[in-house]
Amino acid sequence: MPIRPCWVEISTQAFQSNYRYLKSRAPAEVELLAVVKSDAYGHSLALCAPAAVAAGAQWLGVTSVDEAVSARPLCLKSNLLVMSGCFPGQGAAAVEHRLTPVVWEIWQLKELENAARTAGLPARSQPIHIEIDTGMSRQGVSLDGLIELLARLDPVGPIRLDGVMTHLLAADESDGRITREQLQRLDEALECIHAASAVDSLKPRWLSVGSSAALLGGEVHEVVARAKRWGMQPMIRPGLALYGVAPHFLPAEPPGLQEARKALQPVLRWKTKVVGVRKIPAGAVVGYNATFVASEPMLLALLPVGYADGLDRLLGNHFSLLVRGERAPLIGRISMDLAVIDVTGIAGVASGDEVVILGKQGDAVIDAFDHAEATQTIPWEVFTRIGARVPRIAV
Repeated sequence: MPIRPCWVEISTQAFQSNYRYLKSRAPAEVELLAVVKSDAYGHSLALCAPAAVAAGAQWLGVTSVDEAVSARPLCLKSNLLVMSGCFPGQGAAAVEHRLTPVVWEIWQLKELENAARTAGLPARSQPIHIEIDTGMSRQGVSLDGLIELLARLDPVGPIRLDGVMTHLLAADESDGRITREQLQRLDEALECIHAASAVDSLKPRWLSVGSSAALLGGEVHEVVARAKRWGMQPMIRPGLALYGVAPHFLPAEPPGLQEARKALQPVLRWKTKVVGVRKIPAGAVVGYNATFVASEPMLLALLPVGYADGLDRLLGNHFSLLVRGERAPLIGRISMDLAVIDVTGIAGVASGDEVVILGKQGDAVIDAFDHAEATQTIPWEVFTRIGARVPRIAV
């Protein structure tokens, strides 16, 4: 049966090209972990995880154990980092599916240790990455708590400290002040870990710091320097740039960012079709609550897409979509399942015409930053709020 004409096209070739470009921008010793969490930023884990592996990614980052369990059949040999850690009762699944959970609480460590012992795992065979809170006050262990957490790591037990990570909260701020403060706190944590590892042989391999902004903004070199200092291997975790979007930097863009904007290829195109065209007279109301009243005769096109699909309700009367290569304003309230565009000045619009919600049509482009600016949000949310009922199709 044909689907409702509202769909997302995913270019796995563009995804692979983006990964390889980002790899070329990184120093040779840097490992790139491909972030495919939250259903690959709404792009489809089922499509993007294999694309990452095909591009050469050895590590993939997912949100949770349950998402990692879904990813495992797609990438049997990959290292899967569970970026939001385990929840109670998930230790057994993490062990069974060979996952690497992020840990910052003692109870998480106990959960995994008990599961690993139950499964009969040998010493130091279940990997974890400890996350350090260097200033975000979100996930991560504090410097005070780190000492207690390290003390719980048994050098002959089943848990292996495979990596240390932190999250940079302002890598897109080009003055770098906050990032420098965070890296200083990270140094203090690494010194503590180094002291513990000298006694207990708990030496982590990976130092995982920073995302797309850190790679494209230059902080990657700070990560490399610290990894070398502490005898570790540097890892960067690109997310947004993998999907073809270079982050914005304030107050100024770093060198090389324009090159990245040209090289990165959008992975996602969101489309629908016109399902009806009608003429309305002056004075006619369009949509709920009469937020739009025609001041003259108009030609309208009906679209089978609404806020249940992720088309933000705030876009009504404030945004345009693309049809026949031209911008057509959204008018009236966006409904749960329907939206209306003004095609009065666009010749020949008819039922079945393709409409681009996000992407390129002819020479015109609507990108995630356009949506984000119109709804006062960020591109990450624009992608991830595209509804699950909108099919993702590989092209």
